[in-house]
Amino acid sequence: MKISIVIPVYNVEKYLSQCLDSVLNQSYDSDYEVICVDDGSTDGSSAILKEYADINEKIKIIRQENRGLSGARNTGLRAARGQYVWFVDSDDWVSDRALSILHDNANGQDILCFNACMFDDNKNVFIDNSSSNNTQNEFSMNGWEYYNYFVLKPEKIHFVCVWQRLYRREFLLENSLFFEEGIYHEDNLFTPIVCYYAASVKVIPDILYIYRIRQGSITQSINSKRILDTIHVTNRLAKFFIPKDNIDKRTVYKILASDYINFFSEEIFNLYGDKDKEISWLVDFEMFRKTAVSPRHRFLYCLIKVSPTLFRAYSKLVKKLRQ
Repeated sequence: MKISIVIPVYNVEKYLSQCLDSVLNQSYDSDYEVICVDDGSTDGSSAILKEYADINEKIKIIRQENRGLSGARNTGLRAARGQYVWFVDSDDWVSDRALSILHDNANGQDILCFNACMFDDNKNVFIDNSSSNNTQNEFSMNGWEYYNYFVLKPEKIHFVCVWQRLYRREFLLENSLFFEEGIYHEDNLFTPIVCYYAASVKVIPDILYIYRIRQGSITQSINSKRILDTIHVTNRLAKFFIPKDNIDKRTVYKILASDYINFFSEEIFNLYGDKDKEISWLVDFEMFRKTAVSPRHRFLYCLIKVSPTLFRAYSKLVKKLRQ
């Protein structure tokens, strides 16, 4: 079997049929499986899954108590039998040519990357292709070259999303590349580490995935746990990459230092409240210091270390002078 599609399902009865129809109504009708992990749904999602599974043997349903998106993906990955795994979110959908194109292009690479587009569910319109790999060409490289090439482009926020890549299953399993459970921003943690381990990545220009932007989704909600989990992810990535001496770390350090600095920004202060002490306690300042290698980041690190309030005052002044 070439491809296993893993779809975590939790209370998405409004969108689930469109997702399932898209992965079943493919121009490619060869041997593939659709693993739907029902993560403790309490709406009509479970009934929809049963209805589809009763008439299509490609669909395999796994039911479990709620473990979140990461837990559902991990369950699906462990159950998958395909050479490649594609993680598809249950409120999105895929091109009817997707599996045919993926089948033809997945030839032993650790990762196959493709383009995506976005659909605004509130306005019922497709919007620009900023979620894509932003390439019109096909090319190959190793994982770290791929990371450094794309991650700082304007579409960085979508670069980390796992749904725009096909992963060789044994590559993930051999390197114990699972999703950390119980946190938001699991893709932000997963993707850089996966790119570090990947020996071969192929990028194709085809738009194969449609990402739905909707109110109430996990990615559209903002709360204090999301902020705290971002700190956790940044600390984890810093601890992973700092000891590595076989890669160019300038790009990942730039991103990590910027994230550390942003935790003390005016925006986070206004959103999260006066929590400087709590954030300072959670931030690993030793990791922060080691990733702040540019003169600017080193200066801002020292400023924050002295006083986050002073840092925000400085940032306001700089912003005002630039206007």
